[in-house]
Amino acid sequence: MRFGRVATKQAEGAILAHSHKTDAGTFRKGHRLDAADCTALIAAGLEEVTVARLETGDVHEDEAAARLARALIAQDAHVSLVDAFTGRVNLHSEADGLLVVDAAKIDVANAIDEAITIATLPAHARVTTGRMVATVKMIPFAVPGEALERVCEVVSGALRVAAFSPIRVGVVATRLPSLKPSVMDKTARILAERLAVYDGSVVCELRVDHDAGAIADAIAELDIQAPDVTLVFGASAITDRRDDIPAAIEMAGGSVQHFGMPVDPGNLLLLGARNGKPVLGAPGCARSSKENGFDWVLDRVAAGLDVTANDIVAMGVGGLLMEIPSRPQPRAGRIETSRERAVGALVLAAGRSTRMGGPNKLLEHVGGRPLVRRAVEAALASKAEPVVVVTGNAADDVAAALDGLDVTLAHNPDFAMGLSTSLARGLAALPETVAGAVVCLADMPGIDADLLDTLIGGFVEAPEGTILVPTVDGKRGNPVVWSRRYFAALAAVSGDVGGRALIGENAAAVVELPVGSEALADVDTPDALAAVRKTHGD
Repeated sequence: MRFGRVATKQAEGAILAHSHKTDAGTFRKGHRLDAADCTALIAAGLEEVTVARLETGDVHEDEAAARLARALIAQDAHVSLVDAFTGRVNLHSEADGLLVVDAAKIDVANAIDEAITIATLPAHARVTTGRMVATVKMIPFAVPGEALERVCEVVSGALRVAAFSPIRVGVVATRLPSLKPSVMDKTARILAERLAVYDGSVVCELRVDHDAGAIADAIAELDIQAPDVTLVFGASAITDRRDDIPAAIEMAGGSVQHFGMPVDPGNLLLLGARNGKPVLGAPGCARSSKENGFDWVLDRVAAGLDVTANDIVAMGVGGLLMEIPSRPQPRAGRIETSRERAVGALVLAAGRSTRMGGPNKLLEHVGGRPLVRRAVEAALASKAEPVVVVTGNAADDVAAALDGLDVTLAHNPDFAMGLSTSLARGLAALPETVAGAVVCLADMPGIDADLLDTLIGGFVEAPEGTILVPTVDGKRGNPVVWSRRYFAALAAVSGDVGGRALIGENAAAVVELPVGSEALADVDTPDALAAVRKTHGD
């Protein structure tokens, strides 16, 4: 590919490398110039432009991204892809399950040519239907065809989602005088919630004395129910391979494959097998709903993946779970605990409307109401609580436009310093009880309560620590729902920018949710305002 500056009159057929705004419109980078484009650019005073020209053997960025994405997907992968755009293709899960990815293949592929990149979620990440699991990006406007072919060959079938299927679980729970029946009942309830993620169920629970012989008899008795996996919850933790529970597994005709795991919490898990099916000695932390190593093994069983001793010992890197934001902790019923997952709304209404050429756009009427009131009323009608509005430019007029609405006004005296100052001011006004915030721009008249509730619902269902981003045909839009753990980082951003850089820095925590085109439509110019009024009225 040839790249560089050329005379605009000689640029026909080339790909524009940088965007240019002219009176005739905006010519965006990546656009292939025709004769009329060149004439318009010359008329705008651009005698030279920087362009790229494909050479023999080069493959355009969109075609290359699409070819590589297709090569990456394994047969029956439960993975779909969107159309290529600016050299990128995003791949999404078509099922709830675990991401299975050949990391070695991805590493080799990413080293072949710097122009060709593949990024995925971590191997064995738990994903839900619709979640982005990987992205393919071509860095320049075209890549060498030979390199692309090598990469496609290396990564062929390297990625799939192993879909969860309902598992039937047999449980042996042991008793000791020191263990209250209420604790055993709570353990059974939490296990049922865990299994609900896979639509699984406990087919039988046997409570017996904490004795190797009694445990062995109970394991054998479960054969009548033909469970997919047998779980043993000991009244006392397993401390050695020769302890009662591993001894009972062997007495029942099974084998102990591995004791202990490099995951904390979850160290004392025991992996066994009997009649070709797994038998797990649950660690004490499995009595808690908080994620632990037991979840990782149970996930793999539900996804139809073999779990071996080698699999267990390979879990150490990433196995310190307590402070990892991207690790999912889905539980049946979690969505109902709204107080624990409350989402506030932050409406940014402090801008100077510089591109409008005079009036404050937020006070302009669309559909009979000021833009800012439309945005705030949508937030109030949604499940977001509370609603905080950040004012700055024309603060008194904006406040008057919101008269009678039950909102918290947070004035930003530094609004002229950019969007980041309004973010910081608004986040500080949210109560500590919220788990997240949907950050709304007051100049997006198409955002209504239904869309906000869709985003909030997606956030509540997503793993803890998620950044939920709406997308339109693969392009990211607004509003974004941020987990509280990012509030401090958002408040520390400087300049006239939002959280785009943070989204890039925390890609593993991003969940994309496809929505309608309203997530891209804002009002920045008089022309945009006129177009919106044609749809919604003055």
